[in-house]
Amino acid sequence: MDPLRDALDAALAYVGAIEDRPVLPGADALAGLAAFDEPLPVDGAGVADTLRLLDAAGSPATVASTGSRYFGFVTGGTHPAALGASWLADAWDQNAALPVMSPVAARLHDVTRRWLVELLGLPDPTGVVFTTGATVANATCLAAARDALLARAGWDVQADGLFGAPPLTVVVGAHRHSTVSKSLGLVGLGRDRVHVVPADDQGRMRADRLPEVTGPVLVCAQAGEVNSGAFDPFAEIAEWAAAREAWVHVDAAFGLWAMADPSRADLVAGLDRADSWATDGHKWLNVTYDCGIAFVREPAALRRTFTAVAGYLPGDDAFEAMHHTPQSSQRARQVEVWAVLRALGRTGVAELVQRSCDTARGIADRLRAAGIAVVNDVVLNQVLVRLDDAAATDALVAAVQGDGRIWCGATQWQGAPAMRISVSSWRTSPDDAAEVADVIIELARR
Repeated sequence: MDPLRDALDAALAYVGAIEDRPVLPGADALAGLAAFDEPLPVDGAGVADTLRLLDAAGSPATVASTGSRYFGFVTGGTHPAALGASWLADAWDQNAALPVMSPVAARLHDVTRRWLVELLGLPDPTGVVFTTGATVANATCLAAARDALLARAGWDVQADGLFGAPPLTVVVGAHRHSTVSKSLGLVGLGRDRVHVVPADDQGRMRADRLPEVTGPVLVCAQAGEVNSGAFDPFAEIAEWAAAREAWVHVDAAFGLWAMADPSRADLVAGLDRADSWATDGHKWLNVTYDCGIAFVREPAALRRTFTAVAGYLPGDDAFEAMHHTPQSSQRARQVEVWAVLRALGRTGVAELVQRSCDTARGIADRLRAAGIAVVNDVVLNQVLVRLDDAAATDALVAAVQGDGRIWCGATQWQGAPAMRISVSSWRTSPDDAAEVADVIIELARR
């Protein structure tokens, strides 16, 4: 057990010093990764030596994305409740596929499903399943939508496939996330065989431009545009869909958590009228990677698509995850989600969202006051910054990333470069807004 204690001590030391690290590893740390480039040992090096090498060469070369100064890719910061739960869950090494394989995973799934539905104000009995991330969560929902819509048209996709199936119309927004397109391809509906609805200047789908279509219809809306953080007009989309008996799916990788914050009610109006939703736990809920969550209003739709039959599989009246998700064997992601929800409670999750949004607004206000353009409406946790021209903006991004005090990503917005600041870590607070903005202002003036 001593090597495990040493590894725990190393992990605790890493967590304790995260704010002292540069956000990106330096040249020496990257050079140290060469220690891993060795021949496969003929005789094993042993547990203790292996874990020591992993810490010595690996820890310095990490991105400090769990700290308070990382603002790239809408990455959460691993809440202590999630980290501790992860350690226990890894020690348990439970397969959450079936209740008989893990009674604790099955019970925590039931509890977590109920808590999430209550927290987000979704209709009961919405089905909840855990996946590797929002891409697979989207694909899970879209596969269930595909099969449900074609079943209404008298076609059994699981039995007969898609060859010869009735045509299914897919409607997407011009600013849909790339993972939605990827997911449409994965489930056989096609990345480009879609009706594209124009977007407004914030990336919101224009409901007044929704097409006149008939037959089985699937519309993919968005909560939290990846650059601006904007929300589609869900109430209007839901009305359009209801008139056509369409399935509404919402890609909400981080935006769905706004439903936990009563002060964001105007953003999420009508969002509960969708048929499915996809989000990430490893973004705003701040659990460890990887944790996607798929929500489907009618749980039977998940079972229609993903049920697996084999003689060695026992039947069970309880929820069986493997019959509701693309994967059979699966880690118990619900353990960490349960831990964070219990540690924070309804109020704590709302405050986490509010704190991130307040920080984003504080950064934007300070940048504007310094004469730096913020090119989006800061309605959530996203801030888009642009200097006078493309070259200057690119130079600012390079300077920020090379400086090491904070990290922000580059993006394209409305045909020109911009710097994207995404606030989603539990560690980041409005008190950090001035420091973050001042770093950007200093580097911009250089």
